[in-house]
Amino acid sequence: MGKIQAFDVTFKDNKVVYSPGESLSGTLKITTTEALLCKDIKVNCQGFCGVTSKSNDTAWTVEEQYFSSTLSVADKGTLKQGDHSFPFKFLIPASVPTSFEGNYGKVMYRVRAFIDTPRFSKDYKIEKPFYLLSLLNLNDVPDIHGRSSSSVTKKFTYLLGVKTGTVVLKAHSDMKGYTPGQVIQLTTEIHNQSGKTTGSVVACLIQKVTYQTKKPTIDLRTLVQVEGAGVKAGKQAEWKEQIIVPPLPQSSLADCGLINMEYFIEISLKSPEASFMLPIHIGNISVDITSARPSRPPPPATDPSRSSANPTKLENSRRSEPSSQDQGTLTAPTPRPSPHPAPKPIPRIRVSTSSPASPSAPPAEIDYLVMGARGQATEALPTESHSQLGVLSSQATVSPSAFSYAPGLTFSQNQPRSDATNTTGPLFCVSTGATIPFFSEGSTNPKPTLYPLLPPEYSTSTLPHEAPPSYVESCSSNT
Repeated sequence: MGKIQAFDVTFKDNKVVYSPGESLSGTLKITTTEALLCKDIKVNCQGFCGVTSKSNDTAWTVEEQYFSSTLSVADKGTLKQGDHSFPFKFLIPASVPTSFEGNYGKVMYRVRAFIDTPRFSKDYKIEKPFYLLSLLNLNDVPDIHGRSSSSVTKKFTYLLGVKTGTVVLKAHSDMKGYTPGQVIQLTTEIHNQSGKTTGSVVACLIQKVTYQTKKPTIDLRTLVQVEGAGVKAGKQAEWKEQIIVPPLPQSSLADCGLINMEYFIEISLKSPEASFMLPIHIGNISVDITSARPSRPPPPATDPSRSSANPTKLENSRRSEPSSQDQGTLTAPTPRPSPHPAPKPIPRIRVSTSSPASPSAPPAEIDYLVMGARGQATEALPTESHSQLGVLSSQATVSPSAFSYAPGLTFSQNQPRSDATNTTGPLFCVSTGATIPFFSEGSTNPKPTLYPLLPPEYSTSTLPHEAPPSYVESCSSNT
């Protein structure tokens, strides 16, 4: 570098992940081998977003700047030989989006330093990125409580169009919002009202990123895929599966007008072709399910005529009761109905597997839970493949702290918190929503992290796809 031996920007405590409204402090360090004439030494802190229609292209077609602050740390003069340190401090605005890196755009934050020298001399510049994490509290998302559900009815023909049939496909997730590391409980029901076995049922976790270029570029990625068996003719089946939410950027980059993030669970049948989407949200602070539970009904009011606190009514009731001399037989009091009636037993179908001509031993029976008004038994549908099978079998429990962070959050004792110094755990702990690859915080240097829950092709680029159909389009096209 000629007269410059060292030119570096360091952040206080080697911190690389910040929050909106937080101050960023650091030091610009310069080491010169001889005296250096300079007109100005400046430090700039900048945050911006850039998008393009070409994959992995940094020549942005559209840009959006969030802030840019410049601080002059040295005026015109001579920088003597030796070591020099220039402290700086910037205040990050309160309304800025979370860092993000995609194939067609980025939300970037960086600190740059410049040494302006006189004419015909070489200028020097350096930059260092940092990452911003604006926590998404899922409890602030409208209509987040409850479950995401949908259904579709598909009519089709088979046997060269001679026969017709109908398939009813229903599915729901246990919640509408999740944080990385949580498990999506997925339930799918298939009612095959035809004489032909259906194809496999598939559930996919899909990420949709929209880049607002001149013509919006849509990037769809299948993150997790699970496949279940088909349903035999005339049968009704239920398929239950789990999907671990990978370490993903949060939904809907707030305060960013050029990049939009959405997540869906796509449920589809291969034959006949039928599909729909279950929209979900990915955030940093999990949904408080206790606030969504209905409150307990108040206890039933006591009968004042039976209360000892009212002696007048008690005495009147005693006088009105018939004596044993006036009545030959005393009738038992009528029992009061319980305010909480006992639940009715679930009807079950008993299928005998033994011959009716051999009553010497009790027949072996199989119980099927009745589903539907026609009394048709529902079968449990097996899973044929799961893209997370290796991860699910190798990890008995998944610590939520390994994927997300929020101040004041606590976890159960059987799920220990991850630590940046723990070499056996994940190398990331805070910036799950900040960027990909992820980084660890603390005094250690940032380290890129590869996590097996993400598919190997996640970092590769594909051509933009069309946007997934809406609920109305999905239902109308399949019915």
